[in-house]
Amino acid sequence: MSTQLTTPTDRGSAETLARGKGEPEWLVALRGEAAELAGTLPWPKPEKVRIERWNLTAVGGYETPASASSLGDLPADVQELIAEGTENLLVQHNSGVVWKQLSAELAAKGVIFTDLETACKEHGDLVQQYLFQAVKKDEDKLTALHAALWNGGVFVYVPKNVEVELPLQAVLFNDKAEATFAPHVLIVADSNSRVSYVDTVVSDKGSINGEFVHPSVVEVFVKPGALVRFGSVHSLGEKGVDLTLRRAIVENDGRVEWVIGDLNDGHTLSDTKSIMQGQGSTSEVKVISVGKNAQQMSLTTQAVHFGKSSDSNMITRAVMKDSASAIINGITKIEHGATKANGVQTEKVLMLSPKARGDANPILLIDEDDVTAGHAASVGQVNPEQVYYLMSRGISRQDAERLIIYGFLAPVVSEISVEAVRTQLQRLLERKLEG
Repeated sequence: MSTQLTTPTDRGSAETLARGKGEPEWLVALRGEAAELAGTLPWPKPEKVRIERWNLTAVGGYETPASASSLGDLPADVQELIAEGTENLLVQHNSGVVWKQLSAELAAKGVIFTDLETACKEHGDLVQQYLFQAVKKDEDKLTALHAALWNGGVFVYVPKNVEVELPLQAVLFNDKAEATFAPHVLIVADSNSRVSYVDTVVSDKGSINGEFVHPSVVEVFVKPGALVRFGSVHSLGEKGVDLTLRRAIVENDGRVEWVIGDLNDGHTLSDTKSIMQGQGSTSEVKVISVGKNAQQMSLTTQAVHFGKSSDSNMITRAVMKDSASAIINGITKIEHGATKANGVQTEKVLMLSPKARGDANPILLIDEDDVTAGHAASVGQVNPEQVYYLMSRGISRQDAERLIIYGFLAPVVSEISVEAVRTQLQRLLERKLEG
């Protein structure tokens, strides 16, 4: 299906909506500028995927959210995704946040965990330093459109030397194609702090009948000596297009750990990038994806090294069923001056059908001599003998494929250190495989 390459907003309407929500003038101006840019910039052009054929403008309209009086008011599918006993939780429903809570202990330590719209009003000076600094609003039509329309979202700030032991959790869900669903996640970990953040992005696949687009941006700032663990699992319906950009800027001796589960049923553009600016900065990325039916996926991981002795490791494992296709790009860039840097990447694709397609593209761009870098990539069909062997033991073909998929993904899943992320990933993986 070809898309109408127009922009579903303009400067006037973006600014009017922002003022109607009581947003500060600096944010009103930002949204207006972004809307104007969105009318002139081109869509991103990922490798070997023609996203211009997707419906990219079905972003819907803003709908004022109604706060939930209790967690029991949330849909059952959402409730089961909430970690038992969690004290730190945020829930976004379509265009806005309907539930948020932070433990008194963390609040007393100066931790901020709230929706981004509220943070722009209550912590404007802090937010303004970082918002759209890792992902610029003028990069392309996607970033500009998101900057004009984003809603709800998440803001996390962890002060210096503060350690958040239990994960902060967010559930972002939509059940109405006509409502704009465009969360923006902004995380700032100050010097020598520690934090784990987990979110789940889901849609009610039974109630959404129309096409929708989920334009999402994540910005993570890791200050010197800080550690951020970021886990995210996406499970949107087949009529949805998921466009998600994630970016981290890591300073001296900082570390970011990404765990991404792209388990959507619809077309997916997922780009996760770590920029290691500081000396001794490190990045670890693990991505898991399962494609089925005729969905198309562009999955990119990137590591850019500026700091000396910086280190990156990227692992992607994807399973393609039916006539699904995935283009998997791993890009390691070591800039001049990043001596002693080390960049490693691995991409593996397992195809369960002769009609499925998987392309793994490892890319090393090295502008410095005194470094180490390596890559490994493999694409292959499942061995039919494995399926027949399991079926000969009384296991159905569907269960046999499921076991093979679990075995293929297990080396990555088992290494996930945050239990909440591992549990979320396994639950939604099972849901997808069960159809």
